Amino acid sequence: MKEVIVKTGGKTYSIHIESGIFNKLPDIFKEKYSGKKLAVVSDNNVFSIYGNTFVKNLQQKGFIVIPIIFEAGEKSKNLTTLNEIYNALADHAFTRSDIVVALGGGVTGDMAGLAAATFLRGMGYIQIPSTLLAMVDSSIGGKVAVDLPQGKNLIGAFYQPDAVYTDPSLLETLSDKWFQDGMAELIKHGTIRDEDLYKRLALHGYDRKTMSRNLDDYIFASCNIKRIIVEEDEKDNGIRQILNFGHTIGHAIERVQNYSGLSHGEAISIGMVYITRLTESMGLTERGEAEKIIEVLEKYGLPTQWSDLDVSDVIKAIAIDKKNRSGKITIAFIEKIGHGRLIEMDLKELEDKIHGILKD
Repeated sequence: MKEVIVKTGGKTYSIHIESGIFNKLPDIFKEKYSGKKLAVVSDNNVFSIYGNTFVKNLQQKGFIVIPIIFEAGEKSKNLTTLNEIYNALADHAFTRSDIVVALGGGVTGDMAGLAAATFLRGMGYIQIPSTLLAMVDSSIGGKVAVDLPQGKNLIGAFYQPDAVYTDPSLLETLSDKWFQDGMAELIKHGTIRDEDLYKRLALHGYDRKTMSRNLDDYIFASCNIKRIIVEEDEKDNGIRQILNFGHTIGHAIERVQNYSGLSHGEAISIGMVYITRLTESMGLTERGEAEKIIEVLEKYGLPTQWSDLDVSDVIKAIAIDKKNRSGKITIAFIEKIGHGRLIEMDLKELEDKIHGILKD
C-alpha cells in the first residue's frame, strides 16, 4: 500500500492507495470508526455498482448506515441536492461524531464534503473516490462546494477529510471517456510541477493495460504533487492557485455549456492549451510548450480546441470566476514544462489579450 500523509492546519490525514482496499473497508471501518453512524453519499450510477454491497457489508459489521443517493451528473451539484443531504442527516439524527462517507467522483465528494463541513458546524468526513479525476485531484485538499447557475463552485468551504481510501481497481468499471477525463488533471500536475511525470505520460500514451500496471505510481505521484502545494497554501491565497492551470478558461467553457457539454477534464484540457498559447504570445512561456501539451493530451484522446466556442460568452464567464478579485485575476501558467508560475492581471487586460487567442 502507498500512503500520502497530508498535514494542513489542525488536521493530519492519510491518503491510502491500494488496489483492492475497497473490499477491506468494512473491516478497517470497524477497527477505526466503531460506534459511529455512517451516511454513504453516492450517485445512482456508482451506488448501483458498488453501493448496495458496500452498505450491506458495513451493516454486517454492526454499523447503522444511511444511503443518500442522488442523480449522477454535474447538474445535481446544487443547493437542492445539498438540502436533500441535510434533510437525510437531520431525519436520521446524525451527530457531530458521526461520519459522512463520499463514495463516488468529484461531484459526490464536493457535495458530501460541504454537507459534512456545515451540518451541525462540522462532522466526520471520509472520501472513497471512484473516478480517476477524484483520485488525483478533487478528493485531496479539502475544497468542497456546490454550483450556482451563475458559475461553478461558488458556494463552498475548505474542509479536510478524516481519511481518503483510493482503490485503483474501482477504475476497471470506468469508461474510456471518464478515464481520459481524469488524465487531464494528472497531466496538469506533471505539466506544472513534475517534468519527469509529464515525460512518462508522454512516452506511453493511452493504453489501459499499460496504464493499469503503473496506475498506483501515477496516482501516488499526482497526489504527492497536490499534497505539497496544499500544505504550503491550504486556503488558496497563494501558490495553491497554480493548480488552476487551465481552469480559468476551462471553467468558463463548462459554464457556457451549462455543464452539459464537455466534461471537466475535456474543458481543462482545452483551457491548458489556450492559456499556454496566450502566455507564449506574452513572452511568459517558452515557445513550443503549447505544442508539447497538445502532443500529450492528444495521446490520451483529450480535445485541444473547441470549434463552437463563443468568445464573448466565454469572456463573460471568466468575469464572474471566483478567482476574480476586485477586477484582478490570478492566472496560473508555465514558464516551461514542470515549472508553473502565477501572474496577476487586470481582468480587462486578460479579456483583451485572450480575445484573439480564443477567436483564432
